Amino acid sequence: MYVMDVVDPFQRNSIVLNLIRSLKMICNGPSHYSTEDPHQAPEYSGKMEVLFDLLDDMFENNKKCLIFTQFKVMGDLLQKWIDERTGFRPEFIHGGVSAESQAKMVEKFQSRRDERCIILSLKAAGTGLTLTAASAVIHYDLWWNPAVEDQATDRAYRIGQKENVQVYRLICANTFEEKINDIINSKKDLADITVNVGEKWIGDLSNRQIEDIFTFSSEKARKEIESQEADRETV
Repeated sequence: MYVMDVVDPFQRNSIVLNLIRSLKMICNGPSHYSTEDPHQAPEYSGKMEVLFDLLDDMFENNKKCLIFTQFKVMGDLLQKWIDERTGFRPEFIHGGVSAESQAKMVEKFQSRRDERCIILSLKAAGTGLTLTAASAVIHYDLWWNPAVEDQATDRAYRIGQKENVQVYRLICANTFEEKINDIINSKKDLADITVNVGEKWIGDLSNRQIEDIFTFSSEKARKEIESQEADRETV
């Protein structure tokens, strides 16, 4: 059954949002989408390569960062992979962590210099926490709602913040992630979406817009590859 063939709007929206959820996992890394995938190592994830580069630079300069993800499974993988790479296992605040434990994790992150980063679930840690020890915020996977992302980023932009805060949004090039991000950037009214709307606005897009989002652009991908190869030749 194609999305375009679904008449019932609720069923159509459910199909679209479930598809987006699955594709998000694949963009995060093969092992996030399927634990049976043979490519379990972090090097099979382009986002992890970028994240490692960012963390290497931050750790070298004694900077702290917040890493946000929507998914419990991805947070667990981030803990494991960062530990294997750096020898430091960051705390992970998610819905299964009690308020008391969350407070202890926040206190440790805020007060100890050796706590370089902390992983947070968008839903569990999007509000109410003050994490001004961080000078960078990394959105590993995106909620596709500017209001939700801004609310999460504000954990570092609190009273008492003395440094500039850098915000990084990791997006897989030439994928649906890039296309949805382009839609957000092209529609100023989307900046006024409330937190409660979540990602439901995507399910309300027209059939043509949905088709464009999920259609692979081989021509764009080819030009991107050619550009990267040209850059390597000039180095």
